[in-house]
Amino acid sequence: QVQLVESGGGSVQAGGSLRLSCSASGPFRQYTAGWFRQGPGTEREFVASIRWNGGNTAYADSVKGRFTISKDWATNSVYLQMNSLKPDDTAVYYCAAGRAIESTKRRPDAYNYWGQGTQVTVSS
Repeated sequence: QVQLVESGGGSVQAGGSLRLSCSASGPFRQYTAGWFRQGPGTEREFVASIRWNGGNTAYADSVKGRFTISKDWATNSVYLQMNSLKPDDTAVYYCAAGRAIESTKRRPDAYNYWGQGTQVTVSS
């Protein structure tokens, strides 16, 4: 059983930065890790993913060039560095893990395990 705990959310002005952390326990390293977000009244959407083995990354077009996903073997953690934040980035951000493959890694239903979410609010 994999357990995920996010941290690092908060409030920031447009143009600012935040770093989200996802601390994992259990057999995390056999899965793909992803970050998703869900704003008020919207569906959960893909933000970024990283394969634990090999480290291949993928990003939503809306965050490409501004966000960076990374992993740390020593702490069994996945991070999301968010720069040049915009008000449209306001959402609850979720860490996820699952046996997502190349064709499914952007879909929430490809992930079996989810954290509780952390709120990110960007003001203009």
